[in-house]
Amino acid sequence: MSIQLSDYEKGASYDGDYAEVLKGLQERLSHAHARHIVHGRRAIIVLEGWDAEGKGGIIKRMTAEWDPRYFQVWPISAPTPYERDRHFLWRFWQKLPGSREVCVFDRSWYGRVLVERVEGFCSERDWKRGYDEINEFEAQQVDGGTTVIKMFLHVTQATQDKRLADRLSVPEKRWKVTQEDFRNRAKRDEYLAAIHAMFKQTDTRWAPWAVFDGNNKKAARIAALTYLADRLDASVPKDLPDADPVLVAMARDAFGYKG
Repeated sequence: MSIQLSDYEKGASYDGDYAEVLKGLQERLSHAHARHIVHGRRAIIVLEGWDAEGKGGIIKRMTAEWDPRYFQVWPISAPTPYERDRHFLWRFWQKLPGSREVCVFDRSWYGRVLVERVEGFCSERDWKRGYDEINEFEAQQVDGGTTVIKMFLHVTQATQDKRLADRLSVPEKRWKVTQEDFRNRAKRDEYLAAIHAMFKQTDTRWAPWAVFDGNNKKAARIAALTYLADRLDASVPKDLPDADPVLVAMARDAFGYKG
């Protein structure tokens, strides 16, 4: 059954102990990240969604307990002239994770079948071909041992409008609002059609989409981070190596280590 965004518009509040549950999820994510490092695994996390839907807040809390040496957040904007002169996936190949790394994409290669389609930045032939190119690209990553996790944050027009207004009212947040937000807003129906086509064409068994109701920020964060923790937990071995006997002996000699 195809994904329908109208199924993710309830905006139900989170009734649990938000701070306590968030702390537990961040600990789970920290442990999963450590196992990625220890076992030399790779993961790609893709976040897509509307403007002001809450990706930034999720990324901030997702990475709060991660070792900064082994993850990278890539905020994706319009391609440069140099990048436009190459295949649209070229710039993303440069940003893929190496061994022991997790890469988070704040928007991604799906721009080809979303903004580039709707705004006419590429030809119809190009964006239609993009579905197969994206599926093959993601299949290559998975076949090569990289975990691919794709998440979409959905909000209603009313929620988006309120958040844009709130940002404009706070001097420290006004920089987040751009003319593009209103350009995209004016074409919501076109974007809805493009998003649903994206789900239909790229919700694959090797890289499925997960959609989250972003109309309540706390509920969305808990739901998204729970899903992410579950996926990352399942993608790496649970075992961790014993302490190196040489290091244990050095610690015993240096400060009386008893472990």
